[in-house]
Amino acid sequence: MSIRVLIADDQEMMRSAFRMILDSQPDIEVCASVEDGRAAVDEARRLRPDVCLLDIRMPRLDGLEATRLLAGPGVLNPVNVLIATTFDLDEYVYRALRNGACGFLLKDMSPALLVEAVRAASAGATLIAPTVTTRLLSHFALDRSDTTTPESAPSEPLTDRELDVVRQVARGKTNSEVAENLFVTQATVKTHLANVQRKLAVRNRVEIAAWAWRTGLCS
Repeated sequence: MSIRVLIADDQEMMRSAFRMILDSQPDIEVCASVEDGRAAVDEARRLRPDVCLLDIRMPRLDGLEATRLLAGPGVLNPVNVLIATTFDLDEYVYRALRNGACGFLLKDMSPALLVEAVRAASAGATLIAPTVTTRLLSHFALDRSDTTTPESAPSEPLTDRELDVVRQVARGKTNSEVAENLFVTQATVKTHLANVQRKLAVRNRVEIAAWAWRTGLCS
């Protein structure tokens, strides 16, 4: 079945460009295209797309708040949200991921990167623009100095192998790269990640990476 994508951007030219790129793929279908954040939330709840591709600065409701409503903490049956923006600002990156986004892209990305990110998001994986990854990880590391919000302990201790997988994920490795580096199958990696998500009570790889950097696992 095709990956169904909802596009939300206040610029018709960008919506058309994204639609053209995504609809050209045999496994991707744009199911809706809207121009503001409120419409994005309404249509996403109605259509339940596999991926929502949201701009940040939009009328009525910005993409960051739309992300929180669609994928944020406490949302039942969250959808996979990708942020695509012209604004390479740390504040936006961090808030988007905190609000539940599973990817952050810049609009000057290549078509191939957009397609890769949509496919990754539909599979529950994460893709962040390479130009912001290093700064993002430094943010996670800086969070360790915030003693006002202690890091929650896992519900069960992570095994040594699960910790190995977490370190790889926190450094931006894909499942195939983790499998190759640890000499296991991708199915085994997915099993470890599912166990880690359950133990940490998190929803995706971004939150696993954030936990790893905040707790000093990647120091």
